Amino acid sequence: MASSAPQSAQPVFRFAPSPNGRLHLGHALSALTNERFAVEMGGRLLLRIEDIDRERCTPALEQALRDDLAWLGIDFEPAVRRQSEHFGDYAAALAGLQTRDLVYSCFCSRQQVRAAVAEREARSGQPWPVDPDGAPLYSGTCRALDRTNAQTRIAAGEPHVLRLDMARALAAVGGELSYVVFDEAGEISTLAAQPARWGDVVLARKDIPTSYHLSVVIDDALQGVTHVVRGRDLEAATDIHVLLQHLLQLPTPRYHFHELLTDDAGRKLAKSRQSESLADLRVRGVTAAAIRERLGFA
Repeated sequence: MASSAPQSAQPVFRFAPSPNGRLHLGHALSALTNERFAVEMGGRLLLRIEDIDRERCTPALEQALRDDLAWLGIDFEPAVRRQSEHFGDYAAALAGLQTRDLVYSCFCSRQQVRAAVAEREARSGQPWPVDPDGAPLYSGTCRALDRTNAQTRIAAGEPHVLRLDMARALAAVGGELSYVVFDEAGEISTLAAQPARWGDVVLARKDIPTSYHLSVVIDDALQGVTHVVRGRDLEAATDIHVLLQHLLQLPTPRYHFHELLTDDAGRKLAKSRQSESLADLRVRGVTAAAIRERLGFA
């Protein structure tokens, strides 16, 4: 079973951006919050590059984000973990889950998943359940697919994903899951994890042989991360991470979820919305000191 990360050791924090766009103020808030906690607790601060998507993540964007962080004056340890260099770590963990029949191949496209959900809603007259991100839960079409059939289709090159069988995974854990959170003052409390509300999540794809969920728990364990500080938009995803930590017998860090920055329309800042980047602010003459003061880190 997973255990809590040892709290007697020096705390280890990490900031883990993806080089698929330019960093904005929301990223600065997260990086600076990690820095502040690391300083206050006498801990280490690591930088991790989450670049499993080799199409969208580029060396140029990685260098740009590193330039932005250097401009902000954040002092990370020299060694940087780049996920694209560690696919073998994720494959080994995934293979272990497959050996225990906790993962299955799924050949349903997103369009097919939506169509199956629409059909079930039409038959029942009731809305189909959705996950915390608002996506419909997978209906389980491929869950009972014959393994030989699945291997034949994979060998033929058919697009597929690997899903965690949530019911089997929860049965393997055999009990309730929880994790520890800490606030700005360092006070701790315990929250219940609810992974069932995510359904059979995707752990790997044919084109990307891992997922954010799988990679992040492996990375945190291998890097000895004891405290994870990230935005509230990832709070619900912690359900999945705690479950995977237990299944893979990895330590569970303590968590802190900071508030999100929003635009004039009340939407969280995002690369996909072309939110004003740190580079844009720098071009306008905004200084790193002004950014720190604006975000409350003067």
